[in-house]
Order: sequence, then C-alpha cells, then structure tokens
Amino acid sequence: MNIDVIPQHAAFRNEVRAFVCQALPADIRDKVLHGQRLGKEDFVRWQRILHAKGWGAPNWPASYGGTGWDAVQQAIFDEECAQAGAPRQLPFGLKMLGPVLMRFGTEQQREALLPGILSGDVWWCQGYSEPGSGSDLASLKTRALREGPEYVVTGQKTWTTLGQYADWIFCLVRTDPLVKPQQGISFVLIDMRSPGVTVRPIITLDGEHEVNEVWFDAVRVPVSNRVGEENQGWTIAKFLLGHERSNIAGVGIAKRELVRLKELSAKRDAQGKSRLDDPLFAARVAQAEIDLMALEITQLRMLQHAGPPGPESSMLKVLGSELQQRLAELLMHVSGHQALPFTPGALQAEDCAAGCWPDYANLGTQYANWRKLSIYGGSNEVQKNILARALGLGEGSSRG
Repeated sequence: MNIDVIPQHAAFRNEVRAFVCQALPADIRDKVLHGQRLGKEDFVRWQRILHAKGWGAPNWPASYGGTGWDAVQQAIFDEECAQAGAPRQLPFGLKMLGPVLMRFGTEQQREALLPGILSGDVWWCQGYSEPGSGSDLASLKTRALREGPEYVVTGQKTWTTLGQYADWIFCLVRTDPLVKPQQGISFVLIDMRSPGVTVRPIITLDGEHEVNEVWFDAVRVPVSNRVGEENQGWTIAKFLLGHERSNIAGVGIAKRELVRLKELSAKRDAQGKSRLDDPLFAARVAQAEIDLMALEITQLRMLQHAGPPGPESSMLKVLGSELQQRLAELLMHVSGHQALPFTPGALQAEDCAAGCWPDYANLGTQYANWRKLSIYGGSNEVQKNILARALGLGEGSSRG
C-alpha cells in the first residue's frame, strides 16, 4: 500500500530511503535482517547517526530538538528504516519519557534530560511492572518514603527490558499507602548507579538476556527527580502507556516480515512447488497483508488525531502484536524443520559461519520471543477491557 498521498511525501520517502541506505552500517543491518543479537553499541551508534542528521526524534516537535514531522512522515520513516534493516530506536527515552517530560516535567528537567535522550548518550529503562503487579499495575508495592529533600526507595521491579545497559530508570513508586491505590503513586527518575540498586538478569525462553529484575534497597533519590506532583503519578503512567502501546503496533517491522514471508513462501522445492501453491496457505498470507493494510491506516488516523493517545492506542496494541505473532507463526510454517535447531552461536554475527542458514536461522527464536508482544505494555486481555469500557460495554480492572 502506498501512503504517499502528496508529492512531498513521495519525495520525503526517497530522501529517507537514500539516507538510510547510505548511513546504516552494514554490520548492524546484517544483524537485524538475520535476527542476530544487537548490543548496546549497535543501538547507540545508530541513534547517534540519526541525531547527527537531525532525525534523532521523529515523534518530537522541533521546539524540543525533534523533526517536527507529520504523521505520514513518521510512518514513512519507520517503514523505510525497518525495511532497510535498521534497529528500532529505543522507545524508553524517545517515545515514553520524552513526551512525559514535555507534558509534565519542569523546564529544568527538560533542559537537563532531553538532550541526552536525543544524542543516545543516556540510556533509559522502564520501572513499571513488579511481581504481582503487572497488568494490575495500581497494586505496585515499591515504596518511596519522604525524608526531607529525598525519597528513600525500597522494592523491586521486574521484566525491565535492557536494564543491564541503562544509565537511568523511570519508576512508579508508592508515596502514600493510605489512599486509593491509584491516588498514592508518584513518578520518579532514579540513577542506576545509585547505592542500593541491583540488576539481576532473567534469561528468556530463547536463551537471551533481554529482561531483568531491578532491586532497590533504601535507594536515596532527590525529590527534584520527581516528575509532576507527588501522588499524581497515575495520570502520568496512563499518558506514558498510551505512547508505549501505540509504539507496539510495529507496522514497519510487520511490513518487513511480510516481505520476508512472501519471498520464502515463493521458493520452489525440488518438485517445483512452493508453499503459495497451497491455496489455504496463500489465503493466510493474503489475509495477513490485508490486516496489515488496515492496521497501517488505523495507526495513521490515530497519529493525525490532535492530543495524546487515548483508548484507541489499546486497539493498535492488540492488532499490531497479534499480527506480528501471526507472521512469526507463518514464517515457522514456511521454514519447517529448518527453523527447529537452536544454535546460540547463530545469534552472534562473529560466530555465524557459513553453516548458518541465512534465510531460516533464528526464526524459531524469533517465534518464541514474540510471544511476549501480547503481554507487555499491558496484556491484550486488559486492552480489550479498556476498549470495552471506552465503548460503554462494561467494567473491568486494567493496567491503564
């Protein structure tokens, strides 16, 4: 589908495509397209390249150092980067904390923190979920006791994505245990080098160290690191989750995987047959493409809507995550037994010798890893509750 509805957008697509093709380091591109492990230096290097071009924050207004692009330009940029094999820009600073600081932060906080996000010099992670407080986020127990100009933070966060690389973490903490749960939460920023912060790895099903536990043992945090008013963190949390869920739609990544699926499905075996000769399988591929087109249009409509994301971001989260999981499943059907072997060395570019299958390597690990998409950011079941309430169809608990 062509979303370049005006000549300026077509010219913009050509500009983005040419720049990404020229500027994206080949080693990073190959890692992304072959499903190999990306290190901190890969994400940071790409962010610095974009920042030097003035494209470090596609979703930010120009007044804060962003591009000031419209919704279609943002979608074109995401699509071209994904198709070229660029790593996804880290959302924690750019698409979560950045908009929060612009809306709720002080001028001093914006001046101090936004430049480091843009340049890639400061790596942020998210401290929301806790054991027993995932989708029911309002039940969180990490507490912050006020002692003069500081909070003393004690508790635990879990599923902290890439927290092993982070310089700072933005956290929801309980500052008043005596009021309604949603009314006693504050939003604070914590230096990961602070005494009392411990990061412990969680190794996932695919053998990766992507998520972590983060422990806080009487960590002292300046009150000036609080964003917004004390006990008003739930309002900020919902605002941030709207941006997070919109980002999970992953239209650009889904487009790249659809192209990969169609290419592999068209390959012919020794008998001259391809998977697309099976009308039932071909129909599943066609339905995935139709659903992706509908998702893209829905996302563009939401991006063009004035104001912060609302309940519609839950719809994007559900549809986008389920579509990516469906594409991963179809890729497994195409690859068959060739996707079954799990070779940890294949995840490392320097360990992947000629024996690694370039077309099929790591499809199995991707399939396993992408099961998370319908869980993080608030499980899809919870998102459906949010949509039901927005439509007046009933009540239910929710993370958002």
